[in-house]
Amino acid sequence: MKMNRLIPMLPVRSMPLSVKFYCHMLGFEVEQRNDDWGWAMLRFDECRLMVDQSINTHPDAFRDSILYLYPEDIVEYHQQVRSNGLTLPELETTFYGLTEFRIDDPDGNRLWIGQPINS
Repeated sequence: MKMNRLIPMLPVRSMPLSVKFYCHMLGFEVEQRNDDWGWAMLRFDECRLMVDQSINTHPDAFRDSILYLYPEDIVEYHQQVRSNGLTLPELETTFYGLTEFRIDDPDGNRLWIGQPINS
């Protein structure tokens, strides 16, 4: 089993302001962006970072970060994790084109694990 990549997803109050900061100040570029979702994927060489204003619905609330893991085979990985004894939700198809499941680690950190539908 191979894990292909890990991309942090940062909750932000304003996706456009965050994109401007990361791109203009830190040298990232926009790889993908969806203003309707309030989400963008930023890239700096081989590094990726997602910023998402929809993660937390209350603008002044504490911001929860998410680690997004991309296994090579989501079905196999889901079965493997389940066989390790973790209670998991069923795999779901998202509106943004991934098959995924979501869990929290023992400290409440959010892990979203997915694979593009066409891969």
